[in-house]
Amino acid sequence: MMSHALYRLGRYAARRPWTVISSWLVVSVLVVAAAGLFGQKLTDSMGAPGLDSQKAGELLARSNDAGLTAKVVLTPADDGSTFSDPGPRTALGEVRAGAAELPNVLDAGEPAISADGRVAVIRLQYPVQEKLGRSDLENLKSFAAGVGPTLRVELGGDLFFVFEAPETGIGEGLGLLVAIVILLVTFGSVIAMGLPIGLALFGLALGISGMSLVTYLIDIPSWAPVIGSMVGLGVGIDYALFLVTRHREYLSAGLSVSESAGRAVATAGQAVVFAGGTVVIAILGLAVAGVPFMTAGGIAVALIVLIMVVASITLLPAFLGLAGSWINRLAVRRVTVRTGGWERWARHVSRHAIAYLVSAVVALLALAAPVLALQVGTPDEGALPATRTERRAYDLVAAGFGPGINGPLVIAVDISADASVVGPLRDAVKADKGIAGVAPPEVKAGVATLVAFPTTGPQDDATLETVRRLRTDVFPSVLRDSPASAHVGGQTASFADVGAKVNDRLPLFVGAVIVLSILLLTVVFRSVVVPLKAAVMNLLSIGASFGVMVMVFQWGWGADLIGLESTVPIVPFIPMFMFAILFGLSMDYEVFLLSRVREEYLRSGDSDGSVVHGIATTGRLITSAALIMVSVFLGFVLSNDPSAKMFGLGLAVAIFIDATIVRMLLVPAAMKLLGAANWWLPGWLDRLLPVLDRPDEGSSEGQPEVAAVDTFA
Repeated sequence: MMSHALYRLGRYAARRPWTVISSWLVVSVLVVAAAGLFGQKLTDSMGAPGLDSQKAGELLARSNDAGLTAKVVLTPADDGSTFSDPGPRTALGEVRAGAAELPNVLDAGEPAISADGRVAVIRLQYPVQEKLGRSDLENLKSFAAGVGPTLRVELGGDLFFVFEAPETGIGEGLGLLVAIVILLVTFGSVIAMGLPIGLALFGLALGISGMSLVTYLIDIPSWAPVIGSMVGLGVGIDYALFLVTRHREYLSAGLSVSESAGRAVATAGQAVVFAGGTVVIAILGLAVAGVPFMTAGGIAVALIVLIMVVASITLLPAFLGLAGSWINRLAVRRVTVRTGGWERWARHVSRHAIAYLVSAVVALLALAAPVLALQVGTPDEGALPATRTERRAYDLVAAGFGPGINGPLVIAVDISADASVVGPLRDAVKADKGIAGVAPPEVKAGVATLVAFPTTGPQDDATLETVRRLRTDVFPSVLRDSPASAHVGGQTASFADVGAKVNDRLPLFVGAVIVLSILLLTVVFRSVVVPLKAAVMNLLSIGASFGVMVMVFQWGWGADLIGLESTVPIVPFIPMFMFAILFGLSMDYEVFLLSRVREEYLRSGDSDGSVVHGIATTGRLITSAALIMVSVFLGFVLSNDPSAKMFGLGLAVAIFIDATIVRMLLVPAAMKLLGAANWWLPGWLDRLLPVLDRPDEGSSEGQPEVAAVDTFA
């Protein structure tokens, strides 16, 4: 039985803490050392097999033009000067010559000068990302800083997107500080507080270090550590919080340290295993999307969650054994846990179940309604704060050349069998109503490259319509009788293609995650109704969080409060990634709450009383855990990156809604109305399902069941 195995594991770790701790230290040292010596750089690729933009990228790779680019944007420092004047014109030539001499710069293109002569853009061509490093970005920055006073210089382009260092982590630090305060208030002990924080930071460091080694198996995107940090800190602290709380309950009831740790792992630890398993299943469900970089990101985040689960049931009980009775020392306040308030609240909701159920559902549907207006797109450099050079470069280029130059369409034409189509194709593209201009074609290795500049900005729907029209109307009209083929690539087209593919696969992905989660919970709780109810409620809370994202990021409601300078579309892969993470995390609270409800129901047979008991015994704990997650996620809202803001706000809102409206209103109201039907399971299905312990079942090895107590020593 799983609970017995976990009981023995927890007791062993508590009795031999140094054996377990030293084992973890050896593994950690080996992983960190291997990552430092052999770890590969994380990469960024927004492609997916079969997409037209992916085909363009493959053609460009054949012509050696698939590397990164950077743009140097210049304007005369004197407001009355233009590049027609001798001083600025000479300085511009010197800048181009100097940029061409930078390490790894393959070519510094002829400067493009705006019609008013005030803005010049030099496009720098670099090799593929694997041959570059952050030093190339630093070299470019240093060069720009050394340009004389005649010109003002701003920078942008792919090189920044790939190698710009993450922020200092002030927001994450503040979130972690709030989590420390919440744990101190919850436990009242510095030692008890330090265990969840230490475990989470340790697991996070190990998981992020290991990502550079996983790259030998699959390309991990560079943004995976950011999302991994969000999820890892949240689940790591929460899982440790649940285990430490249960351990202190058993200690207060008079059990020995090792027995208490074993019991805590057998009960709360088993709930952690099932909850963590649900999170991993949901995140790995991203593979259904068929987008490699999303699958790789999901694997990286799931790895961190797995580390947190394993550390919670092995390393944490070792720390508990090492701390012994000192876990309640260094107290900052005496904590008295009173369940009376939560019990009264649960009974109140039960007495007015229909009213609370209807009002909660209406509120969640109202919050979710804006999802109907959700627009996916990619926030460009224009969404960055004005303190960033990329944003200032974006604004200068848009003012000088129009918005379309910030989102060029890179058209790759395979002319290996017919080179005569280049001229007619360029003329046809240039004649399209959505194209402002086309740069002269470059021909290498049987591939012609046309760079077209739309009349509209990268985020505009009209730009995506232009891409569609080129593919379906313009290219076929020119290449109808030719063996040549043309494909639209570039960042704008790539993001649009990935977004379309994600949207197409979203229903399949959502269905797969829901079905797998329902199957897992059906096995765990041996009920058909409970998993279905959990899935519906999770969908409501996730939908509400998506609605809030639309209100803030697309409509601009409260944007100033989170430092968002302009409205932006929702990044294409964020809804699917957030759904996976949130569906898994919300199941955490469902498992911990229903574990107590199920435990009491099997003991007493009282359906209504078991719900009240579950809310009373877990309400304070779930609230504390949710506050910790919300504080950690909100820390990422302080980032300058709109994508990080989206993740942080969306996750924080969803967890807040799940721990309040769903867990404390919808769950007790729905379970009251369903009564004993909550635990209905057809006989034929009961015989088919494997028999597992209840996630909150205690060990029976020589000790009586110990109920939760009301006061922590």
